[in-house]
Amino acid sequence: MNNKTLDNLSVICQKKRIQLAIAESCTGGLVAKIITDRAGSSSWFERGFVTYSNLAKNQMLGVEMGLIEQWGAVSEPVARAMSEGALKHSAAHYALSITGIAGPDGGTQEKPVGTVCFGWSWYAEQDGSVKVMITTRHFSGDRAMVRNQSAQFALQQLYQLILTEGQK
Repeated sequence: MNNKTLDNLSVICQKKRIQLAIAESCTGGLVAKIITDRAGSSSWFERGFVTYSNLAKNQMLGVEMGLIEQWGAVSEPVARAMSEGALKHSAAHYALSITGIAGPDGGTQEKPVGTVCFGWSWYAEQDGSVKVMITTRHFSGDRAMVRNQSAQFALQQLYQLILTEGQK
């Protein structure tokens, strides 16, 4: 996400009075850092959860341990539960989550290093129901590159989501 896009995200969040919460695992707070590096982010960044361990995902976000045991911490069901938990345990209107394998270890044949699952949850403007979008991406490079690409992708998709949802 370039500076102009991040500026645009900041402007749209401030204009619409949107509050954001983040649940991060493999990025370890990088998304929160990117946001809070910008002056004025306190007007739209509500809170961040760094839930690196499974226990933290459970205790802080309400992710069921059975879900983690069934699908693994790096999975779309867990990314969904993390974003929904961040929304529920905050005063935010939108929440995003990131859980993945940044490497250099931890990958498997089914989930290689660079596998990252994302979730975005938000309250629909029409009826206040919770909407969710999830996806998985595979990034290449070393640990820092996977983490950076993940953070950038999550914020870019959030920006597009807010633009799209505002047009409905």
